[in-house]
Formats: sequence, structure tokens, C-alpha cells
Amino acid sequence: MNIECVGIIGLGEVGRILSEDLLAQSPVSVRVWDHEFGTAGSKAAKNLKTLAGDERLSVAESAEEMSLGCQLLLSAVTADQAVNAAQSILPSLQCDTVFVDLNSVSPGAKQEISDLVEGAKGRFVEAAVMSPIMPLRSGSPMLLSGPNAGETVSMLEFLGFHAVSVASEDPGVASATKMCRSVIVKGMEALVSESLLAARHYGVEESVLGSLSNLFPGPDWPQHAQYLISRTLLHGERRAAEMREVVNTVREAGCDPLMSAATVARQAWAAQFQAALDEESLGEMLDAIRAASVCNEDERP
Repeated sequence: MNIECVGIIGLGEVGRILSEDLLAQSPVSVRVWDHEFGTAGSKAAKNLKTLAGDERLSVAESAEEMSLGCQLLLSAVTADQAVNAAQSILPSLQCDTVFVDLNSVSPGAKQEISDLVEGAKGRFVEAAVMSPIMPLRSGSPMLLSGPNAGETVSMLEFLGFHAVSVASEDPGVASATKMCRSVIVKGMEALVSESLLAARHYGVEESVLGSLSNLFPGPDWPQHAQYLISRTLLHGERRAAEMREVVNTVREAGCDPLMSAATVARQAWAAQFQAALDEESLGEMLDAIRAASVCNEDERP
């Protein structure tokens, strides 16, 4: 397929980075749309300003307009908007347009989106980004699955995505891989946050971290713990949305998602303490979270 224009729906962190890399690494035009473009101060509006000035970038007036004339569409919205994003482009989706869903949603949700896209004569591909988008950006490892996955690999490689591989021709495999991985990754972030916040209260965080170094040698545990906690502070809202999809994934597998449901709550709770990211050390970060948490408790009616 000759690709002249790529449409990106959702201009959060992932959408912005993909837009930047497509403009820098390929000859294609990029058209973007986000329903928050009209909201002053929104992340999407701020990200759009950083892209302004490139003549190959265009801004659509609606999701329907965004998909017109695009041979490839990349959906990079929040997990809770993945199905809505797919529905929004259906009226103008052109025959055989490839729709790549990058969102962290359950296999069941991916199948629902696939049915929508294929029913409108588009070609659906599910994708799972298997690392944080930074620092690897479009070089992040990405798993594809579904009947159209094989032919999409060469398309994405042409556009500068060099770590793309096919997980399976069966839909749901890529998302299941990422969702089950997130039980551990996001769950570890939540566990470390809860453990060390309590440990700081009792003055035993150094002993706890020392014990972890003995049990799980390798990482610099004080540094690693600070990184894990910072991820919850910076991306807690988005991670909570993803973990809700993990809950659905685990439940779809017939397993009671006890741990995943608890991780949703801890990740969502952490998002309110972003100011603690300004602290340099792990101890100072923990103290800032604990102090803000006490204030929030005191302000409750």
C-alpha cells in the first residue's frame, strides 16, 4: 500500500511522540484529531502547539474529517475512550484503510473495536506497546495481532517503527500479553508505593529496601523504588484506566481480579500527588506524599 497520509486520533503523550517521529522519519503527511483540542490548557492543546509549524501536519476539525484520505489510522487515546474513538471515525472510514489500535484495553474490547472497523470495510490491527513510550519512542517494542498484522509490519517499518513483530494472527493475543504483563508491572508500582509509604512512617524504609536487594538482586533498589513511585505520580490516572481494562482481561479469563482491582485504586490515588515529583530523594518524595495525604484527609467533609 502506498502511504501518503497517516491519521492520529488522540494527542496525548503517545500521540504527540508518534506525530513527531512520523514527521521526522518518514515522508508522509500527518493529520491529527483530539476531542480536547478546543479545551484551553488541555494536554492535547498543549501538545498541538509543540507540533505547529510543520507543513506536513494538518489538524482535523472532527474525527470524521481526520480519517478522510488516510491510508493508515493510529488510535492512541485513553483506555476508556478506545471504543468511542473507533466509533467516531466509522462514518468516513474508507475501504481497506488500516486502523491500528494502540490502546491498552482488554482482548474483549479489542474484538469489539475489530468488529466495528471490519464491519465498515476497514482493516483492523491490534497493537500492544510493550515498554514505556520514552525513551525509545517509535522504537519501542510493539506486538501486533490479528489477520492483518503481517502485512502491517512492513507498513510500520517503512514509517520508522523498527521494533514491530507479529504476536499472532488471532485477535486478542497482543492485548492479552500486555494486560497480563501489566498485572505485574503496575501492580509492582502500587506495592512498592504502599510498602514504602508505610515504611517511612515507621522509619524502616532503608531496612526494607536492603532486604529487597538481598531477595531480588540487580537493581539499585532506592533508585528503582523512586522510579516506580514516580510512574504512579506522573501517570496514575492513565495507569488506573489501563488497570480497569486489566481487571476486565483477568475476568474474561475466568479469574477473580483481586490484585488488579486493588492496583486500580492505588494508581488512581497516586495521581493527586504529582507535586511530589519535584523532590530529589526517595525519602523527600515519600514525605511529600504523606504530608499531602494527611492534608487531604483533614479537608474531607
